[in-house]
Amino acid sequence: MEELVIRDADVVDGSGGHSYRADVVVDGGRIVSIVKEAADAGCQRPKARRELDAEGLVLAPGFIDMHAHSDLALLRDPDHSAKAAQGVTLEVLGQDGLSYAPVDDRTLGEVRRAIAGWNGSGDDVDVDWRSVGEYLDRLDRGIAVNAAYLIPQGTVRALAVGWEDREATPDELDRMRQLVAEGMEQGAVGMSSGLTYTPGMYAPDAELTELCRVVASYDGYYCPHHRSYGAGALEAYAEMVALTREAGCPLHLAHATMNFGVNKGRAPELLALLDEALDAGADITLDTYPYTPGCTTLVALLPSWASEGGPQEILRRLADDGTAERIRHHLEVIGSDGCHGVPVEWETIEISGVGDPALGEYVGRTVLQAARARGEEPWAVARELLLKDRLAPTILQHVGHEENVREIMRHRVHTGGSDGILQGAKPHPRAYGTFPRYLGHYVRELGVLSLEECVAHLTSRPAARLRLPDRGLVHEGYKADLVLFDPRTVDAGSTFAEPRTLPTGIPYVLVDGRFVIEDGRRTDVLAGRAVRRSPR
Repeated sequence: MEELVIRDADVVDGSGGHSYRADVVVDGGRIVSIVKEAADAGCQRPKARRELDAEGLVLAPGFIDMHAHSDLALLRDPDHSAKAAQGVTLEVLGQDGLSYAPVDDRTLGEVRRAIAGWNGSGDDVDVDWRSVGEYLDRLDRGIAVNAAYLIPQGTVRALAVGWEDREATPDELDRMRQLVAEGMEQGAVGMSSGLTYTPGMYAPDAELTELCRVVASYDGYYCPHHRSYGAGALEAYAEMVALTREAGCPLHLAHATMNFGVNKGRAPELLALLDEALDAGADITLDTYPYTPGCTTLVALLPSWASEGGPQEILRRLADDGTAERIRHHLEVIGSDGCHGVPVEWETIEISGVGDPALGEYVGRTVLQAARARGEEPWAVARELLLKDRLAPTILQHVGHEENVREIMRHRVHTGGSDGILQGAKPHPRAYGTFPRYLGHYVRELGVLSLEECVAHLTSRPAARLRLPDRGLVHEGYKADLVLFDPRTVDAGSTFAEPRTLPTGIPYVLVDGRFVIEDGRRTDVLAGRAVRRSPR
């Protein structure tokens, strides 16, 4: 007898088609049968060792978070309710060009310091891997939800070239090609870049094109955080489209927003650019989160020249008064490339987390508010915080536009990604609320998307981008990564004031046919594993 039958569910199967009522039978981690309208047809109803009454609930494929920063959180916190409680059953890690594989002993320490604001120092995680394959093997020991991995181009460049702003030598480029090929062979699904973060931002287009050719040869995709989301955003998007078309590599645009005052109301221009490329045969997808503020690290705002050489060099420059004044001028007057070419507006920069608890007074305040309270200039406060906290502070950037968010989420190649940073005392609520917010706020309350459309955006579309042949749909033979939610009550519990509040209306989540959320509570099941690139 099969393990589980989910009775009388309203199945939204991820295809975008109309929902239907059915009994869904799960066994051995897969969907083994779907009996539609079983109760009304008077036919023999399927039986199983356990029956779950799903009356009034929607059964959908588990949600796929196309942009996650849980690289260490999955290992540090086996509970991982931040994602499991949202109905997320698969996360894509290795984002924005910086993560923890491939590394050697030198670059591991450098990367840890560089992205402490995203993932913590990492000192509380036993990093017993160096290669991509070894990291995926570590995930295979058991995690809360499944995870796929993108090779981080910045980490690759740090390993082969260093943190200097210069072109790679031919031998160094060969080494980077080799590292990318090895990562793809070991199971990565593609490559990411952070082209406003060092050292990835130092790569010219020719170098990125060569690495994308390697990715394409393994049927992977390129996921860039491109060179500007502010001034020059449209040019930056066009650059990525042209680059990947030349390389013959599929493109997935990370957190595809149009932010800052210069881009208010300009989402249609971005979508027209993408439509033209799609109609000409380009393979493009994108992800967004359903919020207006962004989130990154405070150090990321600095001009690229101030970050050359890595974290220790940044701290040295910040400690020098003359150099610090040059940094301020670039930030406040010229418009730093780290701040997307837009002069920083300190009233939009909210401190969301610090590494040193003694600096907790800054959290929840904008840099301008903290400066006024101290009777100082904003840059003086930001500089002191970076030095004292050794580059660890995270920030919210209140620079987005609601009309752009809605326009982009309607697009035919849109998928969902939380960009969820789980660090800090006051993280962005998207880390805990992205997927139920889509379903509650943008589907039920605003009607921006229909329920069937939205589920497809969060399930089958990302599964297709990841080339996963047995995920993303409620179909017989597919993996039983499933979510049951109440369409009348599902909503994000997280807010900017209480960002770690769990969602409502998602009572059941299954990974590999096992309940990780049951009756609205996290179980002790660790059914997640690494999801490796499928062979061509």
